[in-house]
Amino acid sequence: MENCIFCKIVKREIPSYRVWEDADYLAFFSITPHQEGHTLLIPKRHEDYFFDLEDAEISSIMTRAKPIAKKLKEVFKPKSGKVGLILAGMGVHHVHIHLIPMDSEDDLDFKKAEHNITAEDFEMTLQKIGKID
Repeated sequence: MENCIFCKIVKREIPSYRVWEDADYLAFFSITPHQEGHTLLIPKRHEDYFFDLEDAEISSIMTRAKPIAKKLKEVFKPKSGKVGLILAGMGVHHVHIHLIPMDSEDDLDFKKAEHNITAEDFEMTLQKIGKID
């Protein structure tokens, strides 16, 4: 889709802080994170609605979310011991999974999203995460 911000990120027309990618999926930091390390995982192929994905794609994106969530848990050590997953799909009409290190369920509230994150903040968080297998 020519006006989709996530498609533009995939094509590198818009900068992003890429955490991980392969031929079919891309993970990058949310520009309005709920917590440090808040990562979005998207299919590179544009699709608006999660449940319009083929069954194999649903399995595939979840399989790819797992090592990213494990790394976020290891690095950020959320108090709950968990990384939350949200499939809201409202802000940008391109399938995306939110992976959020959560100290409590409140960290999954979109009203708590931070809007004043600097490039330096993102770079430091990228360094903390390092390589994801």
